[in-house]
Amino acid sequence: METFGETTTTAAPPVAELHLHIEGTLQPELIFALAERNGIELPYADLNELRAKYEFTDLQSFLDLYYANMAVLRTEEDFADMTRAYLARAAAGGVRHVEVMMDPQAHVSRGVPLETCVNGVASALATSAEEFGVSTLLIAAFLRDLSEESALEVLEHLIALEAPIAGIGLDSAEVGNPPSKFERLYRRAAEAGLHRIAHAGEEGPAAYITEALDLLGVERIDHGIRCMDDPAVVERLVAEQVPLTVCPLSNVRLRAVDTLADHPLPAMLAAGLNVSVNSDDPAYFGGYVDDNFEQLVAIHGFSVAQRATLAANSIRSSFADEARKGELLEAVAEWVRGAGE
Repeated sequence: METFGETTTTAAPPVAELHLHIEGTLQPELIFALAERNGIELPYADLNELRAKYEFTDLQSFLDLYYANMAVLRTEEDFADMTRAYLARAAAGGVRHVEVMMDPQAHVSRGVPLETCVNGVASALATSAEEFGVSTLLIAAFLRDLSEESALEVLEHLIALEAPIAGIGLDSAEVGNPPSKFERLYRRAAEAGLHRIAHAGEEGPAAYITEALDLLGVERIDHGIRCMDDPAVVERLVAEQVPLTVCPLSNVRLRAVDTLADHPLPAMLAAGLNVSVNSDDPAYFGGYVDDNFEQLVAIHGFSVAQRATLAANSIRSSFADEARKGELLEAVAEWVRGAGE
């Protein structure tokens, strides 16, 4: 495994990735390989036809392709292979800790047993520290365009299985599906001792961020870029240092912002918000964490100090234990020393 000293010339420091959907790491080549292994006929003639569909007009156009491509995931081996492919690529790009979101409802609804998807992903995560030098946690993310009853049913099943999940999240189509729709789900997760995060303020309004904090009791906000529309929300987030897991390349590909040059991340950082850089669904959005950092340097000229702040934010905002956080913060300091700025 490459050492931190060997990565000091790269744009990306050692980081924790806190906003990563494992199903969104399915590269086109792996989609075709899994389809062949499972005898599935894809609706694409070849890789080029599939790649041509990766031009999205909004969140929903992405979600349609995202869910369609999940059809190739059938066995524990499929889920494990997908997860290991991500871990290998992430480690090469500077990720040293990752909190992986998985969408169990999306698999159960198409007939894949809950145990299959959980065990497949978890088996790869269990050996990640040894294989890739990446510590991991698993988060069950629930689909906000489905009912709260559906989410509660799956959560109870996960609890009964003693599934190795550290927390729950909330993702999928945000507009029209406010956090308030899931108060019982988050109350049950809290009772079970699980961490709680939620997507808010990506396409939805800044008010959804407030709802997620006050009604769901979340510890982190995924995305959160719409907070910049409401100075009062920004003031609160700064005061409370609520973590915001920002995904710049994702925001551009889903048209949440027009171009990376228009992205609010520099202003968010300057305002004192607790922001980090993440890849979201890297196979679909044109880049892993290191790609995001490289583009931020190219477009916004992010300094070594700014990148180190973003990395330190990601580590402190993680659910890793204090000893691991200390190791990773020292790795960031080493990266800064090696960068010579």
